Amino acid sequence: MPAVVDFGRTSSDYSRHRQGFPDAFFSRLAREGVLRTGLRAVDVGSGTGTVARGLARHGCAVTATDISANMLSAACQLASDAALSMDFREAPAEATGLPASAFDLVTAGQCWHWFDRPAAAREALRLLVPGGRLIIAHLDWLPLPGNVVEATEALMSAFNPDPPDHARFGCGVGLYPQWLRDVTDAGFTPLETFSFDVLLPYTHESWRGRCRASALVAATLPPDDVERFDAAHARLLAESFPQDTLDIPHRVFALLATRP
Repeated sequence: MPAVVDFGRTSSDYSRHRQGFPDAFFSRLAREGVLRTGLRAVDVGSGTGTVARGLARHGCAVTATDISANMLSAACQLASDAALSMDFREAPAEATGLPASAFDLVTAGQCWHWFDRPAAAREALRLLVPGGRLIIAHLDWLPLPGNVVEATEALMSAFNPDPPDHARFGCGVGLYPQWLRDVTDAGFTPLETFSFDVLLPYTHESWRGRCRASALVAATLPPDDVERFDAAHARLLAESFPQDTLDIPHRVFALLATRP
């Protein structure tokens, strides 16, 4: 039976080593008028708050929600370290408990596949004012022939051959057309999408930490297996990818949906 995914078990690595969406993502939203000062925003499935902090840096009043107290604690500390003010609420994306028609923006970064998607889409519609926007975004590493991502994923599969289905959702492509059906069925219209590729630099240490903080490693494997994976990963990097900086290819995908 596949293990249950609990990102709270890896909140330390998650907050230290997962880079989050690049500045180019937020700049793109700002250029298109989706992101601007004064917007009231809810970031669901916020995790350690990488998207929430980006929204706050652009002048939004942000409420960040997540089901993991450990992740929210890390998010609160990171926000404090960055001198950013926001509210935090332990709540699922499907039932936030926040007031209806009170927000201009709802965001879900790197998390939509973990939700009851129809229920989360209906909740986003309830939260938004007419004309408000829902943004579902992903930042996926790209396994290409012979690259470090392909080799790392093979090692993950050797240690975790039977992961939860959602842990591999969208892997390898970084595009999520099925999300358009989710939001259309909930009543959102019109829809827009965009995607672009970006290289994110990692050291050996930070790439190992990033990979430990994944659904296929520390969020599901027992601690002893995580240690064995990390040691094998360190050997793999030293032997096959010895350069000091690893430029990891990623794809940003975003769906923008409007409440009529």
